[in-house]
Amino acid sequence: MSTASQDVPAAAGRDSTLHHWIGGRVVEDRGGRRGPLYNPATGEQSGEVALADPTQVRDAIDVASEAQAAWAATPPLRRARVMFRFKELIERDHERLARAITREHGKTFSDAKGEVTRGLEVVEFACGIPHLLKGEHSIDVGSDVDSWSQQQPVGVCAGITPFNFPAMVPMWMFPVAIACGNSFILKPSEKDPSTPLLLAELLTEAGLPDGVFNVVNGDKAAVDTLLEDPRVGAISFVGSTPIAEYIYAHGAAHGKRVQALGGAKNHMVVMPDADLDGAVDALMGAAYGSAGERCMAISVAVPVGEKTADALVERLAERVRGLRIGDGLAEPEPEMGPLVTREHLEKVRGYLDIGVAEGAELVVDGREVRGDGPQSGFFIGGSLFDRVRPGMRVHSEEIFGPVLSVVRAKDFDEAVDIVNGHEYGNGTAIFTRDGDAARTYTQRIQVGMVGINVPIPVPMAFHSFGGWKRSRFGVLHAHGPEAVRFYTQMKTVTQRWPKGVRGEENHFVMPTMK
Repeated sequence: MSTASQDVPAAAGRDSTLHHWIGGRVVEDRGGRRGPLYNPATGEQSGEVALADPTQVRDAIDVASEAQAAWAATPPLRRARVMFRFKELIERDHERLARAITREHGKTFSDAKGEVTRGLEVVEFACGIPHLLKGEHSIDVGSDVDSWSQQQPVGVCAGITPFNFPAMVPMWMFPVAIACGNSFILKPSEKDPSTPLLLAELLTEAGLPDGVFNVVNGDKAAVDTLLEDPRVGAISFVGSTPIAEYIYAHGAAHGKRVQALGGAKNHMVVMPDADLDGAVDALMGAAYGSAGERCMAISVAVPVGEKTADALVERLAERVRGLRIGDGLAEPEPEMGPLVTREHLEKVRGYLDIGVAEGAELVVDGREVRGDGPQSGFFIGGSLFDRVRPGMRVHSEEIFGPVLSVVRAKDFDEAVDIVNGHEYGNGTAIFTRDGDAARTYTQRIQVGMVGINVPIPVPMAFHSFGGWKRSRFGVLHAHGPEAVRFYTQMKTVTQRWPKGVRGEENHFVMPTMK
């Protein structure tokens, strides 16, 4: 296992300030603006992150533009071999990356390791890029005329990623983009930038040419520069819906292709015939895992029938009150860590006040629970609302914390209407033993990702991720085949050759890729 000092990225200066990774090396910030970094489990400031000004972002774009042409000309098989080496290095440093996530985000160590694994799966998918870039071919579309399509890189691409998955979400983006022949600039969350910087180091160690992958830390000034600079051809974003709308509109107005994944309010319907113990187990992990700071967290339970609802709430309440909360790196490991910042803690606390004022029944109040660690950490316990009605803010808005709302439905049709009536359509689940109910649910529900007795239906890397309605802006989804389409441009070639003299030459050596 790595020591704590080895978990610090090379971009950390002597003053514990994290800088940028541009052109395969650490580049110190010139603007002088800084943002604080915290250990959420203690509440103590652990360092600072440099916030790039537009000039420094444009410098990164210069470097990425210069590196991209040679990288695009590199055969896909060679690009894949870099991804294979990158995969091996992630496996080697799996725990190092997970510890960095836990220290800055707060999620438990096992949850952080799971995040790294899910990101690694996209790297594995990108290792197959020679096959994924194969185009279509038609012989004799006319007399002696052939036609084929080929996928070519977009150029310089950029990713803007959220705090809740500092490893997984960036790896939804840059492995496929780079494997397709693009260069990439990552603007990670300024709340937990250590892991993306560690990944940059590993890419360089894997043999990626300098300048193909860059990390620029910053805030809105950096984002706007990426959105407006004409040399950036594609932007990927994951975060809240208001920012996703802004990214999509502003990027598209500047001629970019944009993929912007927004917020969520994921419902889980519990039918009367469901395995109730299994449903409760699923809700505990899906609602309170990672302190609810997941875009695929189940934040609304929809039990069908009063009997089902009463039994579900009774069992949930006991389990929520017993949640073990503490430092995600502690032993034995807790079930839930702190929230990412004090500001976010206060936001979640405020939603509990709002829910009570709106008339929801606060069955379990997480504000009464503290973590096992120092009292200054950003801890809150799990909360459970019952008798929430559509239209209440605790149902309509994304809380992004360990708060589960129970919205009761009298029958299956009302449950479907509750889910479809929400403005978000990211993920949903149904727990039932009835195959007909499950099949009907998948057909009628207006949500992008559906689980049948699976509470968090995140697709594997070789499928694509994305919601419907105001959970996604732009046509294409993240990772999987849709990512290859997003990070490439199709070119169709039609050719005819004149009849001519055929020259022949003998070759006796096995042909190889050089």
